[in-house]
Amino acid sequence: MALWIYEDEVIRAEDFDARHLGFANECLAELEADLSPYGVRLLRRRGDAVSVLEELWQQTHFTRLHSHQETGNAITYRRDEAVIAWARQRGVTWQEYAQTGVVRKLRQRDGWSERWLQRMSPAPRPAPTGLRGAPASHLSGESIGVAEDFFLSPDLSIDRRQRGGSSRGHLILDQFLQHRGVGYTKEMSSPVTAWDACSRVSPYLTWGALTVRQCLHASVARKRQLAEETAAGSVIDPRWASALKSFQSRLRWHCHFMQKLEDEPQIEKRNFSRVCDGLRDELHCDPTLLEAWKQGRTGYPLIDACMRALTATGWLNFRMRAMVMSFASYHLWLHWREPGLHLARMFLDYEPGIHWSQCQMQSGTTGINTLRVYSPTKQLLDQDPDGQFLRQWLPELAQVPSAYLAEPWQMPFLEQQFSGCLIGRDYPFPIVDHPTAYRMAQEKMHHLRQRDDSKREARMIQKKHGSRKQGSKRWR
Repeated sequence: MALWIYEDEVIRAEDFDARHLGFANECLAELEADLSPYGVRLLRRRGDAVSVLEELWQQTHFTRLHSHQETGNAITYRRDEAVIAWARQRGVTWQEYAQTGVVRKLRQRDGWSERWLQRMSPAPRPAPTGLRGAPASHLSGESIGVAEDFFLSPDLSIDRRQRGGSSRGHLILDQFLQHRGVGYTKEMSSPVTAWDACSRVSPYLTWGALTVRQCLHASVARKRQLAEETAAGSVIDPRWASALKSFQSRLRWHCHFMQKLEDEPQIEKRNFSRVCDGLRDELHCDPTLLEAWKQGRTGYPLIDACMRALTATGWLNFRMRAMVMSFASYHLWLHWREPGLHLARMFLDYEPGIHWSQCQMQSGTTGINTLRVYSPTKQLLDQDPDGQFLRQWLPELAQVPSAYLAEPWQMPFLEQQFSGCLIGRDYPFPIVDHPTAYRMAQEKMHHLRQRDDSKREARMIQKKHGSRKQGSKRWR
């Protein structure tokens, strides 16, 4: 039997959104269809994991439980502990399967990259040719969870987000490796080009429709194919070499950041660097600033376009994710937890280990990473100089001359009238002054980093969580 549990505590948590549930249901629908020819039934149940498992055990007295090995939020961590205790009590053997390069009970980071390579080296197993489904016709209580069942707000990305399912994941991966990814290295940073140039496989990795190993081996196969075509005399775009190398590196980074949460689950809710405790108000998040940021009404066009695009699609490229989080942390001086929860709900590919590590990295609370305070104006001029992305997501600025797009508040009043965009009415004035906010953030963070206790703690954090140089082995 295959089992999926709609866990109320997980679905009603602060980091969950209807878009997550919708994507998961789409994956489940395809899985159900794939299992059907084998006579294997996909059971869907609602409730806490232990109660659901106990009910099924009472009906079937199963002796083995198989699942993927999860590195999730605090709720799933507590659930796993409860399932371990239940399985021990019932004499059920619970076998978890590692789907990533995350290592349980890792003692130290030295050698982690080599262990990652060892785990990723075996070829992915092919789909089984035969399965024997257990009799399950007598089992009742089928449940397909929908947003209304859990009092979730509607999925605002339903019309534009990616759709779930393993076949879609494999198709998107193949399109990236065969066509879209050729300019990956240089085009991943701009919100204009990233939508096509990036792999877009992240939600499928998050929800188990693809695995890191499948993606890695597919990229290795593509590299081999290109080498064979070159040897046969074909002219190959030279950009493919760096594109595939960059993609493979990011697959490793995917696991590297998840490992941080596995090693220290508390970073979901508290600072990596305890010296940063009290740096920002952890109990009160200015609701006016937070809401303006969430709604894309900060007065900084690139920030606002990114936030609106994210709400509508569930996705942003990495640089833009870093920028909007950095803006909330440094310009608005908000503690990372509340902005992080909003982004978790909006990201279709929300992966707690990656997400909370990145939230803290962009907030300066890891204690070891370079402080990056992005200038929204400079980023717009660098990444969207013609305003293509901007005009798509900020229709009120559609007629604003390109010369004023980065800083529309500088537009003369007569020009505002001509463009049909009055600043303060149709589009807001900046909610903070960039030079002032930048200077304040830099001064506070510099002062903190210069303290002796901060330096001592940074050395300990680097030893436990810091990246190590890759070993000599490389993918061929």
